[in-house]
Amino acid sequence: MIAALLGRLPGIVRITYVRYIAASIGALAVDLGLFLTLMASGAPAMQASATGYTAGILAHWLLSSRTVFSDSLAVRGRARGRQQALFLASALLGLALTALIVGGGDMLGVDPHLAKLVAVIVSFQTTYFLRKAVVFSQ
Repeated sequence: MIAALLGRLPGIVRITYVRYIAASIGALAVDLGLFLTLMASGAPAMQASATGYTAGILAHWLLSSRTVFSDSLAVRGRARGRQQALFLASALLGLALTALIVGGGDMLGVDPHLAKLVAVIVSFQTTYFLRKAVVFSQ
């Protein structure tokens, strides 16, 4: 199904989307790796989660700006700072969507694992489109 959807996209969009998926997986690996490391060392869960998420956002910025949207990266200075602020805002929106979907699902009696899966899909698509259309628009 995903392959069929990707096949309908124009070549450059398809390449960008696949690179974005790879960047997201890399950022998630940083997030989860740090979270699990901190938890294993005895850090409080909330602190470990926040630290991992923050590192994941930084990793995603580096991966996205250097490999996914490199042709749209602003030059250093005020324009780059604006891009970074918009990127952070999109990440926080993704976090809010995730929390709302999982929390709402929990209130409705939906299995949290299923709610998290839906949240990941919705958050991923939302942040991708925001980053493509707003953060890294030319």
